[in-house]
Amino acid sequence: MRQKILVTGGGGYIGSHCVVELIEAGYHPVVIDNFSNAVRGEGDVPESLRRIEKFLKTQIEFHELDLLDKPGLEKIFKKHSFYAVMHFAGLKAVGESVEQPLRYYRVNLTGTINLLEVMQSHGVRNLVFSSSATVYGDPQKLPIDEQHPVGGCTNPYGKTKYFIEEMIRDQCTDWNAVLLRYFNPIGAHISGQIGEDPQGIPNNLLPYVAQVAVGRRKHLNVFGNDYSTPDGTGVRDYIHVVDLAKGHIAAVRKLKDNCGCKVYNLGTGTGYSVLQMVNAMEKASGRKIAYQIAPRRSGDVASCYADPTLAEKELGWKAEYGLERMCEDLWRWQSQNPTGFSNGTHHG
Repeated sequence: MRQKILVTGGGGYIGSHCVVELIEAGYHPVVIDNFSNAVRGEGDVPESLRRIEKFLKTQIEFHELDLLDKPGLEKIFKKHSFYAVMHFAGLKAVGESVEQPLRYYRVNLTGTINLLEVMQSHGVRNLVFSSSATVYGDPQKLPIDEQHPVGGCTNPYGKTKYFIEEMIRDQCTDWNAVLLRYFNPIGAHISGQIGEDPQGIPNNLLPYVAQVAVGRRKHLNVFGNDYSTPDGTGVRDYIHVVDLAKGHIAAVRKLKDNCGCKVYNLGTGTGYSVLQMVNAMEKASGRKIAYQIAPRRSGDVASCYADPTLAEKELGWKAEYGLERMCEDLWRWQSQNPTGFSNGTHHG
């Protein structure tokens, strides 16, 4: 019997890539998503999952569900006996969280509390949580290891991740949980069939750059070129989303050691600047990418990259893909799907 894993937000960018790795590692994912950041495919199933079913020649159980719907959640837990939960569902735009803090707190915190309560009442005590390097706030030292202070978050989105980490920690008297702090996931599955498909204007650098390369946007705005970094533009730790997804499989395996509450950075340990990323994407796409220098954005830090050694030591996981591969895979997805998942799907 394959172990069943509930995947919340499994229709989204990172969730869908984790569904692929779960299936390939022999687990049985059951996916819930409310479509707040997923495109509807045929049969009211996320298009990302429809495509995974095709290229992996498999079937994926999916339920349309919002974590704010506690009775609906109860129903799923009554129907299945889950070994563990992978929790990705949540709102995730930094800027939007500053404009709509209450919405972020309601969705991310209440949704998670509902999930944890239903897990508790059904005796499911294994959890992998999708956290973020944003919990570290302004880096006090680089690279950032897991001992770096947390909670000095610069925006409500980051605070929700921090608060959820704390709730899970307090719940871990008899639970096992792995909190994964992501740095900057980019790239796409090698099939070119699934990838990041931002609805509206991308908030993240790489999807924006890719949309410029494919002709969907005129030029890139580079926010600030006077940071104290080698070329003046912001430096981030970009990690291939497939490496990130494999880190989640390693985390699920860790749960069986009765690990209690563990925290790991998922990053490469290497920082690249905005202009280095633009160059790498120009190389991968063979296209010129126009950009303009714009004022700094408030809340942006100059530099942020991980010390990923703890994950390697305790999870046996390490990022394998380099910058060139990340950009090639992103470009394959973007060039084959210039308008993302709505390419060739006939949804409203």
